[in-house]
Amino acid sequence: MNIGWNFRREHLRIQQRSHYVISDGGDQPNVVPSTASVWYFFRESDYDNIMRMWRIGDAMAEGAAKMTDTTVTSRVLGAAWPQHHNRVIAETMFTHIQRVGMPDWSEDDQRFARAVQKMLGVEEQGLLTRAQEDLDGAERIPDNERRGGGSDDIGDISWVVPTATLRFPSNIPGGPGHNWNKSIAMATPIAHKGATAGAQVQALTLLDFVLRPELVQQAQAYFENQTQDRQYTTFLRPQDEPAIWLNRDIMERFKPQLEELYYDETRYDTYLEQLGIEYPQFEPQD
Repeated sequence: MNIGWNFRREHLRIQQRSHYVISDGGDQPNVVPSTASVWYFFRESDYDNIMRMWRIGDAMAEGAAKMTDTTVTSRVLGAAWPQHHNRVIAETMFTHIQRVGMPDWSEDDQRFARAVQKMLGVEEQGLLTRAQEDLDGAERIPDNERRGGGSDDIGDISWVVPTATLRFPSNIPGGPGHNWNKSIAMATPIAHKGATAGAQVQALTLLDFVLRPELVQQAQAYFENQTQDRQYTTFLRPQDEPAIWLNRDIMERFKPQLEELYYDETRYDTYLEQLGIEYPQFEPQD
């Protein structure tokens, strides 16, 4: 099956920009196994092209099964529609981002941020002190086009009800994502101040929609236009059950080790106090 995909990729690598990641395995690497599995991620920019790749994957699997006189079954482990958030909600929320502004960072906050940035070898700009001045893409992206990324089921929700997401300043700019550096700020006042600012923006946005019925109508009108020619259809089939077993072994192994690090708000004013760390801490501790 993987050989078939690789030949297809080489043949279409110029014309086709589809992406997929392959992970396979059996009982032993040097022995023909009694069973084997392969895990594919089909990633594209819209539902139709994702389904096209899925159909190709099924054909590859069925062809490989016929060649080896075996059988094949499949199950969906996760699925996410491309995101299309609601322009009216986003623009309303953005007015409150400008209204709330950035948190009042202390000198300790800034020193800590610059120290982390120096350690990462990125620009030592510290924490941002001004909110973004314009909403990216507000005038350039047509209403009927999908925008947004990330493998997250918020995409599915955005095609069922008017939806928008908010990113608030609870982390240190710079450095790669999905990395240890992005967890540092979570134990510091930086995260608390950023989350508080984000909560204020959410509350003000909600009040706007409660007190201004015309905003609800405008958001609904945008949503109806968004879904006029593209209706949501779930990727999940009746036989696809949540893969709650997928990370069970990892959780059973690490959860007991993590429990002793849970924040005890009845004994400590901050998580840093519980860890015995004076803020700002610039050097790693054992």
